[in-house]
Amino acid sequence: MTYKRILILVLTLLLAASQAAAQTYDLTFRLAGAEDSIMYMARHFRDQLLLEDSARRTTNGTYRFRGKRNWPRGIYALVGQSRDKAIGDFTIDGSQRFTLEADAKLTPSTVKVKGCDANRRMFAYLATLDDANRRMEDIRARLKDPATRAKAEADEQALVGRMDAFERQTLYGERPILFFRLINLCREAKVPEDEPHPAQYYRKHYWDCLFDPQTGLHSTAVDEKMRTALLYSPNLYGKLNYFFYAQLYRADSDTICAEIDRLAARIGDDTAMLRYVFDHIEPRYFRSTRNIGWDAVWCHLASKYYLKGRCPWVTEGTLHNMRYNYNRISKSLIGAHGQELWMADTNQSPDPKDWISSHRFPTKYVILWFWDPDCHHCQEQSAELASLYDSLRTAPDRRFEVYAVGYESDVDKWKRYLREHHMPFVNVGGTNVNVDYQEAYNVHGAPTMIILNRRRDIIMNKTLPVKGIIPFLDNYEKQYP
Repeated sequence: MTYKRILILVLTLLLAASQAAAQTYDLTFRLAGAEDSIMYMARHFRDQLLLEDSARRTTNGTYRFRGKRNWPRGIYALVGQSRDKAIGDFTIDGSQRFTLEADAKLTPSTVKVKGCDANRRMFAYLATLDDANRRMEDIRARLKDPATRAKAEADEQALVGRMDAFERQTLYGERPILFFRLINLCREAKVPEDEPHPAQYYRKHYWDCLFDPQTGLHSTAVDEKMRTALLYSPNLYGKLNYFFYAQLYRADSDTICAEIDRLAARIGDDTAMLRYVFDHIEPRYFRSTRNIGWDAVWCHLASKYYLKGRCPWVTEGTLHNMRYNYNRISKSLIGAHGQELWMADTNQSPDPKDWISSHRFPTKYVILWFWDPDCHHCQEQSAELASLYDSLRTAPDRRFEVYAVGYESDVDKWKRYLREHHMPFVNVGGTNVNVDYQEAYNVHGAPTMIILNRRRDIIMNKTLPVKGIIPFLDNYEKQYP
């Protein structure tokens, strides 16, 4: 081969590579009845829609996305001009030049696809599922009527059998398209009918599909492009969200921490997947007010993963803030020993011998009540707390004392409020104090309630409504008699 022919061959190969890198895409959507003046093409990322391209309406609800770009394989969304939610999903898998005709809602049964087998198979699958769901709704209605129940039960069993066979053939058959493979990675855990503890089994095996050694995330069947498609799919977000905020909604912090550790161990060195999971759950457990004790979950994440260098994507500034917050929050976790406060009462004596301790009361419990006389909610809750306190004066055992800390730098204003309002507690405030109580108990607003037990350990670090105090103490004593 001469030098000239070699040069021509090299140039030809370079041109072909350049054309492949700048592949032309042409995606046409004809949506009957669609009136949006503009339509967006977006990618899913957690609960967000990342807008990637736009197309203006031409005639008869036609929107055409075209240009030079090689779109990554994945699940994409069609988004209307309001940008708030997806009209429906489609896939880019193979062909990047296709036409899709449907109604304005992208209802699967109305979809007709030209030029893309992956989309044709995806919408056929979804249309079959929609039809089965409609049939099941009819069956369940007939199950309520004794006259039709027997036939409905037989129809239900037959439909479930047909759909199981259909899914096995579709999802696990030859030439699985990307959409089907993503479903496989995120499929439901099936609980055996004879399993005595179905809820525990379901949670234990919830992530098996994602880490199956043959087909899961760590198998040779899943390449980097597939991993990326998974991260940018609604499937993974839905599965993650359901696990932590439905399955574990009422779980205690120890259970949640154990599940996080188990999942992190299975993820292993996959930094992208670990970041996807942690970036989603960490903010939700930070100063969580949803469930009692969940702040311990955030502290676990911080101490075991972020502050141990296992999250390399986090900046030094973020780590600095996290370390600061961890040092504060960890002191007020349920189970921690409450730091003893010594504070001056309304006499504001500078002599520590005159100050009052938060721990030296004969009662079983002490309620630390941090309140601000300028805070309307504090005023309401303080009045209710005073009524409860007074109502229990004649009880054989009131069980608790209230150590009310005036959360106000203006001592005169605080003292004036106490003179004008009935506050029958131990009232302390001002700057005459042995420690910074805001730091000792992570007080970052008013009102804040901390409940200490007989050993003066923290048993509650969330601000309960006053009507919930007695039920909480009753329940605590049942758990720890």
